[in-house]
Amino acid sequence: MPTRTQILVKGMVQGVGFRPFVFGLARRRALKGQVLNNHIGVLIDIEGESSTIEHFINEITLNSPPLSLIESVERSDNLDLAHYQDFRIVESASSGEKFTPISVDIATCHDCLTELFDPEDRRYRYPFINCTNCGPRFTIIEDIPYDREQTTMRDFEMCAACRAEYENPLDRRFHAEPIACSTCGPQLSLIDASRDGIEIENLEPVDRARRLLLSGRIVIIKGIGGFHLACDALNAEAVERLRQRKYREDKPFALMASSVEVVREYCLVSEAEEALLTSERRPVVLLERRTDVSIPEAVAPGVNTLGFMLPYSPLHYLILENLDRPLVMTSGNVSDEPVCYEDEDAIKRLSNIADYFLFHNRRIHLRADDSVTRVHEGREMILRRSRGYAPASVKTAFKYEQQILACGAELKNTFCLTRENYAFLSHHIGDLENLETLRSFTEGIEHYKQIFHLQPEVIAYDLHPEYLSTKYALALDDASTRIGVQHHHAHIASCMADNRIEGKVIGVAMDGLGFGTDGRMWGGEFFVADFMEAERIAHLDYIQMPGGAKAIREPWRMAAVYLHRALGDEFLNLNIPFVQNLDRCAWTTLRRMILTGTNSPETSSMGRLFDAVSSLLGLRNVVNYEGQAAIELEAIAKRQSSQRYEFEIKDDGKVISAESVIRRAVEDLLNGVSPAEVSAKFHLGVAHLICAVAHNVRAEHHLNRVALSGGVFQNILLLDNVCRMLRADSFEVFTHSRVPTNDGGISFGQAAVANARLISGRI
Repeated sequence: MPTRTQILVKGMVQGVGFRPFVFGLARRRALKGQVLNNHIGVLIDIEGESSTIEHFINEITLNSPPLSLIESVERSDNLDLAHYQDFRIVESASSGEKFTPISVDIATCHDCLTELFDPEDRRYRYPFINCTNCGPRFTIIEDIPYDREQTTMRDFEMCAACRAEYENPLDRRFHAEPIACSTCGPQLSLIDASRDGIEIENLEPVDRARRLLLSGRIVIIKGIGGFHLACDALNAEAVERLRQRKYREDKPFALMASSVEVVREYCLVSEAEEALLTSERRPVVLLERRTDVSIPEAVAPGVNTLGFMLPYSPLHYLILENLDRPLVMTSGNVSDEPVCYEDEDAIKRLSNIADYFLFHNRRIHLRADDSVTRVHEGREMILRRSRGYAPASVKTAFKYEQQILACGAELKNTFCLTRENYAFLSHHIGDLENLETLRSFTEGIEHYKQIFHLQPEVIAYDLHPEYLSTKYALALDDASTRIGVQHHHAHIASCMADNRIEGKVIGVAMDGLGFGTDGRMWGGEFFVADFMEAERIAHLDYIQMPGGAKAIREPWRMAAVYLHRALGDEFLNLNIPFVQNLDRCAWTTLRRMILTGTNSPETSSMGRLFDAVSSLLGLRNVVNYEGQAAIELEAIAKRQSSQRYEFEIKDDGKVISAESVIRRAVEDLLNGVSPAEVSAKFHLGVAHLICAVAHNVRAEHHLNRVALSGGVFQNILLLDNVCRMLRADSFEVFTHSRVPTNDGGISFGQAAVANARLISGRI
């Protein structure tokens, strides 16, 4: 006796081959009915024997397409029969309240890659080959449901051959919205940047671009989510020229290699790191560089890691075909600006950098920079969450009371929108320090609201009154509730939500700076925290930052102030390189500033202490990118040291003084101890401090869980030591994995705090 059942599958089930999978499964089991996309997922209406339907439902959950992610399966049984005659895929239903997770951009799959290099295939060497299992998604979507007319591919009318594949439920390209071929799809063009954008007459733009790269030219390549600046990574002159033209003095360049084997020539690659490199997300993976292989210093000066990624688009595969050397493949932007994604904008902003442009005419609707990640303790640790990761939701253990927009911080900005158990953490926006990045921020928010059909009633924001994200939040007139969240509380909440834990924890938040509840700049903080509140238990002692933001860009200022705090004016008589090279006139001015409190805000930042030690060791007096001094301090540290510096904990454990650390470091330098050993002792000292304070907090508050968050914990040497020491003392340790530990995770934490306060009514 046939029965009828309706099944609603929610999750990442649109644009990933789910309907043809269901179609094939139903046909094999001789079931009748239909399947369609609707506003919240995939709806299956099925008729047949009840036992067959049960097997059908089980197979849906057990053998779903590789890119799908099923969140829930809801069913209604014993419905009146519709007497279907066969099984069909029907048009999407767009009525109702829209809420469907959107697929991320996916690297070229194995099947498409095989066709790309098959001379007998009609898409042989076509640089925009894709199917249901791969290709652009998020960056071309204008609205949902995810149908071709709702994407930028509506600019291209399918040819008869593509249309036949698109409409065949048994074909791999059934309703693959970016489907195209050389007859009907996007095309490449090679443009000479020196000739006012004149296109080069060339039937093989990929081959010509490749030859240009290998001859030392800089080529701008339009990709999936924006433009890349590319050059030969082994050509020191080309790399240096790219740095000069881009005004990017020292920040490491990302590299792209044709295979893991090429990557292994330059870096050590673990099994977990190889899995990340070859995953469908294709992030940039930070890897330990080999010491027995030379690569131009200008690629990644002053660091012991290289950021590698593998090709993720057909165009990349063609450019790197059989290439036994890496290419620099860095973001197509001028330093401090967001990545370019529109053709005219790229020509306007990047023509002075490029020798040539390799364009294509598929529009990018929303920019998405490359994601950056690494492996810590065998687990992924995301540093920049963007292409390949956004806009996939981050599911939480709790439900959001209302729809929330969390606006994030100033640096490494992301925003976050919420609904039910989903946090939609945005792609990487960047540093909100110019009009172009602010425009990217505001446009991104509007796009997320549209594609996820969200109308947030609550706005969460950072307490810093000068952050552009805060000003944006406070200027909105369509929100009934605004909730300010302290920066470091958001860090700890982000780590907790990332690990799906609730209740109170010992929170350790260490970063460059964040606005504190006392109006001073925090950054070396210990809390007893939950989602509702964070009680500050201990912190690094306040010290002045002469010149304010200038002290961040010029770490020598922090080194001089710490030396003065530790040794008084006598530090000027020290026989160490830092003092010998110190500009005495500049110090006289600084001394007057700190004594009078002129433009010298106080900070408890651990990040500024790392800067001070880096400068003290002669590594970095002026930084050219955020975190550079600390990164170079980590890079030189001796890995096998067992000695450490001791911090002094004062005021009943509430205030931590670094003066003893500075004095010991000076003694070691005077005694000829190497900077590598001093750096190692400092790192171990910070790790021991964290464990000592956590031990004291546990004794008083009976807590055994420690959540570590903030940009300082991007330092793997420090993080390894902290985790090892805490676990040795029987603590349960939580670190970031799904969202960044740096300020890229702040908006996620803001949303969690705002939600807890909404539930409690204490807003």
